[in-house]
Amino acid sequence: MAKKQFKTESKRLLDLMINSVYTNKEIFLRELISNASDALDKLHFKLLTDNSAASGGSLEIRIVPDKENRTLTIIDNGIGMTHDELETNLGTIAKSGTLAFRSAMQKKTEGEAEEADENAPAANELEVIGQFGVGFYSAFMVADKITVLSRAYGSDEANIWESTGLDGYTVSPAEKSDGCGTVITLHLKENGEDERFDRYLEDYTLKELIKKYSDYIRYPIKMMV
Repeated sequence: MAKKQFKTESKRLLDLMINSVYTNKEIFLRELISNASDALDKLHFKLLTDNSAASGGSLEIRIVPDKENRTLTIIDNGIGMTHDELETNLGTIAKSGTLAFRSAMQKKTEGEAEEADENAPAANELEVIGQFGVGFYSAFMVADKITVLSRAYGSDEANIWESTGLDGYTVSPAEKSDGCGTVITLHLKENGEDERFDRYLEDYTLKELIKKYSDYIRYPIKMMV
């Protein structure tokens, strides 16, 4: 299956996160849990407003670390996404924060020479990342491959979105027999001299990050350990 390319703006921001020295990489978990919570909110509202809607059980978020395969999986049984929604929601990086990001960058780079390389990161660009909800793509700060398996509420069909970063992404049919919701699997990067990515597979670290960033989430967050 041919890969689809990210939009230019998305590709630039993604490149910054993959190759930056941005130190606060741990916020990726906050972003993914927040996205899962939003999906649960949407299904909760659907169940309240649609008399024909049927619940598939209690709404929750599950975190599954797998040290052997170096993967971290975030699972929700929320509203899920269709094929088109996977492309729309995941094909545009930081969809909710892109305009704010660009506005801030324009202010920071105001006065710079017009002949400067427009593709080069601005001096303070790395400081801005994270202030506007970098969202789903913040996961590429810790993962070199991401898969998103999703099945929308009311649909019998599931699809899987897959990407290794700047080279684009694919969306293809898949199987998901346990109802609607989304399964995001991060294939963690190998450890470097200054970064231990496998710490995000440690129970203690995950519990601390969940407490630090996601204590406000009103749905149960369960760790499968």
